[in-house]
Amino acid sequence: MAKRADPLADYNAKRDFARTTEPAGKRGSAPSGNSFMVQKHDATRLHWDFRLEVDGVLKSWAVTKGPSLDPSVKRLAVRTEDHPLSYATFEGTIPKGEYGGGTVMLWDRGTWAPIVGKSAKDLDEGHLHFMLEGERMKGEWMLIRLKKKPGEKRENWLLRKVTDKFAREGEVLVEQVLTSVATGRSMAEIAAGATADEKSPPVPKAKATPKAKTKRGGKLPVFRPPQLATLVDAVPTGNGWMHEIKFDGYRALLAVKGDVVRIHTRTGKDWTEKFAPLVAAVAAMDLPPALIDGEIVAHDENGNPHFSSLQNILKRGHGSQGAGDALAFYAFDLLEENGEDLTGMPNIERKERLAALLEDAQPPIHVADHVIGAGEQLFEAMCGAGQEGIISKAIDAPYAHRRSRNWVKVKCNLRQEFVIVGFKASSARGRPFASLLLAQHEGKALVYKGNVGTGFDAEAMTDLAGKMAPLTRKTPTVEVERTAARSVTWLTPKLVAEIAFAEFTAEKRVRHASFIGLRADKPAREVKPEKTAPTPTSAPAYPAESDVAISNRERVIFPDGGQTKGDLADYYAAIAPLMLPFLGNRPISLVRCPQGRAKKCFFQKHDSGAFGDAVHHVPIREKDGAAEDYLYVTDARGILQCVQMGTIEFHGWASPADAVEAPDRMIFDLDPDQGLEFSDVKQAARDISKHLTDIGLVNFPLLSGGKGVHVVVPLTRGHSWEEHTDFSRRFAGALSQAEPERFIATMSKAKRKGKIFIDWLRNQRGATAVVPYSARSRAGAPVAVPVTWDELAGFENAHPFAIGDAGMLLTRAQSSALKGWGFAEQSLPAL
Repeated sequence: MAKRADPLADYNAKRDFARTTEPAGKRGSAPSGNSFMVQKHDATRLHWDFRLEVDGVLKSWAVTKGPSLDPSVKRLAVRTEDHPLSYATFEGTIPKGEYGGGTVMLWDRGTWAPIVGKSAKDLDEGHLHFMLEGERMKGEWMLIRLKKKPGEKRENWLLRKVTDKFAREGEVLVEQVLTSVATGRSMAEIAAGATADEKSPPVPKAKATPKAKTKRGGKLPVFRPPQLATLVDAVPTGNGWMHEIKFDGYRALLAVKGDVVRIHTRTGKDWTEKFAPLVAAVAAMDLPPALIDGEIVAHDENGNPHFSSLQNILKRGHGSQGAGDALAFYAFDLLEENGEDLTGMPNIERKERLAALLEDAQPPIHVADHVIGAGEQLFEAMCGAGQEGIISKAIDAPYAHRRSRNWVKVKCNLRQEFVIVGFKASSARGRPFASLLLAQHEGKALVYKGNVGTGFDAEAMTDLAGKMAPLTRKTPTVEVERTAARSVTWLTPKLVAEIAFAEFTAEKRVRHASFIGLRADKPAREVKPEKTAPTPTSAPAYPAESDVAISNRERVIFPDGGQTKGDLADYYAAIAPLMLPFLGNRPISLVRCPQGRAKKCFFQKHDSGAFGDAVHHVPIREKDGAAEDYLYVTDARGILQCVQMGTIEFHGWASPADAVEAPDRMIFDLDPDQGLEFSDVKQAARDISKHLTDIGLVNFPLLSGGKGVHVVVPLTRGHSWEEHTDFSRRFAGALSQAEPERFIATMSKAKRKGKIFIDWLRNQRGATAVVPYSARSRAGAPVAVPVTWDELAGFENAHPFAIGDAGMLLTRAQSSALKGWGFAEQSLPAL
């Protein structure tokens, strides 16, 4: 028999026990133990080591920033080597030069247990749902493994709190708890060697003092084009994204080597002299050769990044700062360090390297913070604070020196760059112009995009007039209708302005435009249209009966019928009792249309952390072995919180959230070719029902709210997904072989002409089907409605009911014919 590998071999190999006081690694003798502990560890970078006792060792994760009691905050937890059980009481200082050198405090301790139905073996599947009973960490928690790239050695996980009575909003845990649970000592006292009985007073953090200059080897990094973000109109969801504030300033790449610092714009211009105070601050840090990506901003009187304030500082010249000026540099990426090219690393690892490089940074130098998986919550907070928006980055993507969809930006308001191609004279005394004419490059031509006549103060107008004077010309560079060209002084297109506006009109002109400022960091030839982002919703205005606030109730969601967001919310509030037996406690995918069904709609199945406390999350293992948070609801509040976030449709898994590997519902979706009548679909549904009945399966018809009918087969649990999918595939295949002129069981549209597709694919693991009573994002706001087999013949289409029929649907659901619809105790037979 092969000898079992030593789980503590890595632990022992990394340590010299002649130098460190850490215990030597020896497997424990109590494999059923259930202890946990957290050790605050001030090593190369301050972090918290979270450890769970499993199989006689401590499974360990390094948690950046420490645990949070806020369920919307997901902490990166990097899997480290297993530790011996004797490490559970270790507190002290690991010598510098040794692995993990630094001070260690026992920050929390207690017991843990997986929730009912789960076990520690779930770690192998990439997730763990568990309870903690510690002195500081209590209640329900989750660990979720992120997707691992090929060749990647370490595992990145997420640690987050689950909503319960111990949850708290905000960062309250690590900020308020500063002493050891074992000895009551602070980190400073542990580092100083004070015992529990002779504690010294807390040592205040010393102010930064200039470091002695170190002779740095290597070369000063050269400029490389930065990665740019693609503008989108929805925040990406799931644990695969990290989200940062979109700073309202100038993009900059900072090249540093000791006290030599160069600041480059996004196009490679050397602007070192313009930002002398920042250069001095970075030079004082004595950093090794590095190329750092970030944003230079100036703060307003409220401490928020403010583009106009930044321009005012630049106008004074050579980076001089006046009273009240607040220049700052927010670093968010690291391209190169000590001659090592880091651009091939995942985003999340580069961010960690950046944080370690700048761990001693103090204002005006900052490391931009980020959240994982809670982008919509950050987006709403930024919009509420009057900020520009957020940047979302795929956590496992490398750095690309171009525009990429691995970085996307979502803006609170529409803001784009335009070339100034002319100005109109003003009749007002002392005003150099009335408005500016704007254009953008489309292909090889400049295209006129309208005028802007607001947003200028006297200083901005004077500055603009001076810059435009040498650019005047006799002929236009854009095609402009005759009325718009009157009294225009044309300009050579060299000046770039950033403009905020409400929307583009049908003629592609800016509406309600306001001047923000000139952009000297981007050449006019690169100014092109961007895809527009949505306007954020206003503050909640109407409390529904469930106490969920529904904002913008009057917004028209279905333009063809005039139904509003409020109408949709009222429908779901009324119909929830009928819907929840089919929707509740089931992983779901949502069809979200934040701006209404006529505009962009999208599917969402992963957690975004922004829906509300009644929208829950269940980790589900995906094909690559990693786990992702999926959404589920259990009550009307959860449904309405989804509606508040722009949801129209609800689609459910064929298995429950507490047993995702045990399907209990089979669905055959009959999808007719365009040339077929609804009578053909009804007859097909009755024929399929007869075949199912013949093999002992009770089944029910559902009008889909679209153009087809679903045949729903409820089942008891006890069979696998493989059996579930195989049965539905073979049943559909048998029908298509028996009547090939009527049915087809493949998705090929080329072969579907004149036939009905029996869609059995909804019975695969991870597939979803529309839930009974769900609204549909279609003209007229139809809903999916259960009917009886006797009723089916009397319907002329699959969408006879709409969201305005909630009262009628509630009444008809009480009929004896519909009672018990969709439920039956029956097992999957052999086919």
